[in-house]
Amino acid sequence: MADLFGSSEPEPPRRKAADDDLTGRPLADRLRPRALSEVVGQDHLTGSDGLLTRMLASGTLGSLILWGPPGTGKTTLARLLANETDFAFEQISAIFSGVADLKKVFESARVRRLSGRRTLLFVDEIHRFNRAQQDSFLPVLEDGTVVLVGATTENPSFELNAALLSRARVLVLHPHTQESLAKLLERAERIEGRSLPLDDSARLSLLRMADGDGRAVLTLAEEAWRAARPGERLDEAALQRVLQRRAPIYDKSQDGHYNLISALHKSVRGSDPDAALYYLCRMLDAGEDPLFLGRRLVRMAVEDIGLADPQALVVCNAAKDAYDFLGSPEGELALAQAAVYLASAPKSNAVYVAYKAAVRTAKENGSLPPPPHILNAPTKLMKDEGYGSGYEYDHDRPGAFSGQDYFPERLGRQTFYHPTERGAEREIGRRLAHWDAIRRERADRSGD
Repeated sequence: MADLFGSSEPEPPRRKAADDDLTGRPLADRLRPRALSEVVGQDHLTGSDGLLTRMLASGTLGSLILWGPPGTGKTTLARLLANETDFAFEQISAIFSGVADLKKVFESARVRRLSGRRTLLFVDEIHRFNRAQQDSFLPVLEDGTVVLVGATTENPSFELNAALLSRARVLVLHPHTQESLAKLLERAERIEGRSLPLDDSARLSLLRMADGDGRAVLTLAEEAWRAARPGERLDEAALQRVLQRRAPIYDKSQDGHYNLISALHKSVRGSDPDAALYYLCRMLDAGEDPLFLGRRLVRMAVEDIGLADPQALVVCNAAKDAYDFLGSPEGELALAQAAVYLASAPKSNAVYVAYKAAVRTAKENGSLPPPPHILNAPTKLMKDEGYGSGYEYDHDRPGAFSGQDYFPERLGRQTFYHPTERGAEREIGRRLAHWDAIRRERADRSGD
């Protein structure tokens, strides 16, 4: 499949047949750039001051991992780098290749190197190789047999060996913006010698459908040309009807899923209800499981709001149950209400921080027995051993507080929870401070 960016330079309506036989080739393939300078959409790499531009200007090319979503030009960049450096270009896909295929490619590269020409090996979907297969690249990278350019849609930090990552530079490719997608459409119209049969609203809708994918926007454009009758001009509703497509859909196992839930969580934590609603609606529109979103909202309630607003957890649980009861689309409003409530609530991670500190302390001191006075003594032997001796029933004390110490004696008193001055935690903090004063007074008396 073709990856592409398009060209920022004006072109004649059609390329001459002598240049290439374009008949029957997909539009995406026909628009593939022929030089690095023609690439648009990744200026941080291919612009006049881009990383790849600088690398080529230095006369050297090292191994690279190109990380980016589909349709951002990974294959195209690999081909252009080989052309610019006069390297032999070899391409394999990790989906269809194994160790035997790699050995053949490596041997061909060794023979080619003896004749004075180096090899650029492009590995598509490199994250699909297992650890042992990835390790097989290490010797040929170290001795310069090949320059590796790997392409992946997955986070290399999680999917590639540390040893392989240490020998290659990771370059991030960004999704196309609407502006760069619009340039692709303009170039496609010049190549085709005709305008797209779309009004302004339909054109914007087509750009949104592509969701940052350059290949997708040209495929959709081809479908629009095929679907429109002679002289017909499609509006947004007609375009969606003929294409049978309405919203960008992301793979729930891919980075898009995690990026959007991260954006929703951080918008809530940052007290921005409008941004929280935007990301919630994006995920719902893309087909995300609403109950997954409900569970994540519950997590946000206990992690970022906590006891600053104890009702946050109640609201989120109720929203999750409401969706489970109402279904879609009616139940989605309950999730929206919960997201706005969380974003608008006072924030505190004091319980979250206290919990993590208590977990660490419990693991480090898990063998310490509780003090005897807080242990039950159901048998005479246990009473004789002092279990329960000296325990004071708090409800019998003024203010229902005795001020006793409940930590293991060898550990001593610990403080994990530090309430904030926000929301309901302000009152909790005052109450705890009052009790601490009584506890200190009791300790002072016992020390006299």
